[in-house]
Amino acid sequence: MANLKEIRGRITSISSTMQITSAMKMVSAAKLKRATDAIVMLRPYSEKLQEIIENVSSTTDLEEVATYAAEREVKKILYIVVTSNKGLAGAFNSSVIKELNQAIGNTQHEVEILSVGKKVFEAVKKNRTVYDNQSAIFDSMSFEAVSNFMEHVMKDYREGRFDQVFVIYNKFINAATQEVKTEQVLPISMAEKTESANTDYIFEPNAKEILDVLIPKSIKTQVYKSVLDSIASEHGARMTAMHKATDNAQTLKNDLVIFYNKARQAAITNEILEIVGGAEALKNS
Repeated sequence: MANLKEIRGRITSISSTMQITSAMKMVSAAKLKRATDAIVMLRPYSEKLQEIIENVSSTTDLEEVATYAAEREVKKILYIVVTSNKGLAGAFNSSVIKELNQAIGNTQHEVEILSVGKKVFEAVKKNRTVYDNQSAIFDSMSFEAVSNFMEHVMKDYREGRFDQVFVIYNKFINAATQEVKTEQVLPISMAEKTESANTDYIFEPNAKEILDVLIPKSIKTQVYKSVLDSIASEHGARMTAMHKATDNAQTLKNDLVIFYNKARQAAITNEILEIVGGAEALKNS
């Protein structure tokens, strides 16, 4: 009977776990809707902003473009790595950290890391140079929050502390699929200058002042989009992971219930046999 009691305890424990994983799945599903709405609305804006910058810069020769677009000898690289603050999301965090380690292993240059998310910070703080930790950004996520730390990154890039800046994150494809991406943030990629422009712009006030505003905003928007993509990917990955965990728990519970019923049936059969055997012994005595 002690064995049956142990099995009942395991069944109860698994049922409790199923309630937790099922609740986490529903919470992630609700958050995923808001996160996907945000990234779907931002992507067209980001793409159009980049298109305008390329069209304007292709017909002008401005120092502002050269500041952020000029290629130079690479001595130090900054990786902006976006993970989450929490686990229980399958391979969501580990895949990004693996991508970072591969990128570092394939370069001979000095590397610093700007961590956006506690998981990557915990993974790199002991053996990598951490430029900054922005894990608290998820508590009040906004474009302004990303803009603030990117101001420091852009300033250090202009002053030559970094020669290249990359962002590594999970791009949201759908609730079940996330793709790890490594994108170059600085220097920015520009269209080649052409003799005949695709669009004839009338500048007000002038091209320089327009690009002074648009280029930094485009850089910040690219990183902001990466963070929003990562947030949506996190909720999708967690929803999928909790769905699988719930299904696995249900399968294990079903197996335990069958095992419990068989053990209980065997115990009852043994008790009946003992009673019948005792009765027969009394009759023959």
